[in-house]
Amino acid sequence: MADGVLIRVRMSQADAHYGGDLVDGARLLQLFGDVATELLVRHDGDEGLFRAYDSVEFLAPVRAGDYVEATGEITRVGSTSRAMRFEARKVIVPRRDLNDSAADLLAESVVVCRATGTCVVQRERQRRVRG
Repeated sequence: MADGVLIRVRMSQADAHYGGDLVDGARLLQLFGDVATELLVRHDGDEGLFRAYDSVEFLAPVRAGDYVEATGEITRVGSTSRAMRFEARKVIVPRRDLNDSAADLLAESVVVCRATGTCVVQRERQRRVRG
């Protein structure tokens, strides 16, 4: 992922809003927003604005204590629009059955969410020159 961005975050108890310590899917979209911001800063030198999600798929549960990697990349560049693709994967899970601080690195990460969307950077705010 040469031009992509990766953010890794531990989901806290404060992120859990449902029974069974389930984390609200909006928290994953917040991570995608952070990924989009970094992508735009790298590409244009400006944070830009998120315009819309084209699709969002919640594929597996996320719970408090899980470590999630959110990745993204720009897939298409228009004069002011930037199409993006995002993916969130669970990579570490707590093992409360063993003790309060036990955790396991998953042998294979689990895709928990995928999304596509569009961000906009106003032309006068674009500071990067591309050839």
